[in-house]
Amino acid sequence: MKILMDTGPWVALIDRSEKKHKECSEWLKQFRGRIFSTEAVLTEVLYLLNFSYEAQATAIDFVLKGTVTLMPLSVENLEKAKQLMSKYKDIPMDFADASLVVIANDLGISHIATLDKKDFGIYRFGNKKHFVILP
Repeated sequence: MKILMDTGPWVALIDRSEKKHKECSEWLKQFRGRIFSTEAVLTEVLYLLNFSYEAQATAIDFVLKGTVTLMPLSVENLEKAKQLMSKYKDIPMDFADASLVVIANDLGISHIATLDKKDFGIYRFGNKKHFVILP
């Protein structure tokens, strides 16, 4: 199974004070497959964990140790992300979310680990496919 990782679960996995920490930790222990994300999401994670070098280092270790694979955005994908942000500007869609939707299209991934059920319940990819939201 392939899944995308949004900011919320990534932060919750590291920050034990997050109310979804236990739920996200249990999900990750059970998960079998590959996790993908983007640099935009990692940047948000690091910003939210800026209270602690150790927490930020742990977030980076998720990538360095292969738990999360970062997918780069090409110039064409950057344009697609901009178009999505315009399409969903009334929500609004931020760049990190747009980058995940673009990667979902490119890799054909329909599952996403997110705590943002409202927005990812609205976003569509491919031929108007819905995301399967976990945990």
